[in-house]
Amino acid sequence: MSRLPRPNSTLRPGERVVEQRWDPARYRRNAAFVAELGQPLLELLAPEPGERILDLGCGDGALTALIAARARVFGVDASAEQVAAARARGLEAAVADGTRLAFDAEFDAVFSNAALHWMRDPDAAIDGVWRALKPGGRFVAECGGAGNVETVRRALAVALARRGVDAEAASPWYFPAPEEYRARLERRGFRVVSLALVPRPTTLPGALADWLDTFAESFLATVPPQTRPTVEAEVEDMLRDELADAAGIWTVDYVRLRFVAAKPPEARA
Repeated sequence: MSRLPRPNSTLRPGERVVEQRWDPARYRRNAAFVAELGQPLLELLAPEPGERILDLGCGDGALTALIAARARVFGVDASAEQVAAARARGLEAAVADGTRLAFDAEFDAVFSNAALHWMRDPDAAIDGVWRALKPGGRFVAECGGAGNVETVRRALAVALARRGVDAEAASPWYFPAPEEYRARLERRGFRVVSLALVPRPTTLPGALADWLDTFAESFLATVPPQTRPTVEAEVEDMLRDELADAAGIWTVDYVRLRFVAAKPPEARA
């Protein structure tokens, strides 16, 4: 287990943000919307028969399976549990760190949905995608962008600050602005075909506390286990008037960064 950041401090050398754990059953229960809302990205990918595609951050394979119906696909994810769930669907998948990809000009396209913002070394992730693509290949992805879940992040910061915890230091997320990510892609040699920040308010299937259990583990791990339900309740109380309707349905302020980038045909590794 990674060490926790010290209260009232930023992370110090040698310390790491607590890694998010992924429970496939919990994910299906609380986050099935991730794959459902990611399906339009498949139309941007437009997989063709005979192509070989890498699904970077494949999770439990819900979208990978849709790609597999149209092309050859190989999934990678940092979670062994999620990879096992993807394999249970009959998919080819392996455990891999998205910032340390070891492929060499093997894929016609790299696809990634809701995964890049968990990779806190974006240049390493982009470099791995570049090397994985054949010349002329494409990188089609969507991730959290600037402003993503900002309302929830602010409430979490308040609740944790009451307990002497620096929420920013505990954050596992990287939500880039469009101009920043475009510059990173172009610096590596990609030609950006399209790139846009897309506000996408997202209705949750249950309570905000369930969303926090599923996605905010790195924050909640900074307080004792018996305190976590209290933190979640405080966050819900702060945001109920803003994010929940009269029926108690929660809608979170998702903002996505969606892009298509191409590796030029003449490019070398």
